[in-house]
Amino acid sequence: MATKVIADQDFLEFIIKALVDHPEDVKVERRVDEMGVLLSLKLNPEDMGQIIGRAGSTARAIRSLVRIVGLKNHARVNLKIEEPEGGRAPRRMSEGTSTPASTPANNPISTGLEDLNL
Repeated sequence: MATKVIADQDFLEFIIKALVDHPEDVKVERRVDEMGVLLSLKLNPEDMGQIIGRAGSTARAIRSLVRIVGLKNHARVNLKIEEPEGGRAPRRMSEGTSTPASTPANNPISTGLEDLNL
């Protein structure tokens, strides 16, 4: 019975495309040098939050899985998540929201200080 060897690059693409909203923008580049294998991940700026996760927990889990696939293939595999050009994408505001509650006009402390006429 023949077993199929799962390539680390294919495995990473499969996982990332299942997690993001824009799977067509996912690109994985594989480089091999004396240190091992480096997988560079590029994706849509809107999907960065989904891949990084809260406090980096999702990215840590993905790195662990990629290292395990590498160990099965006797290779040291590292993952680099490329930050999109221009830094972070603007956050999407949900419908019906206006200015944040922390603005001075909406802050009850600042309106109370204005009433004191200091």
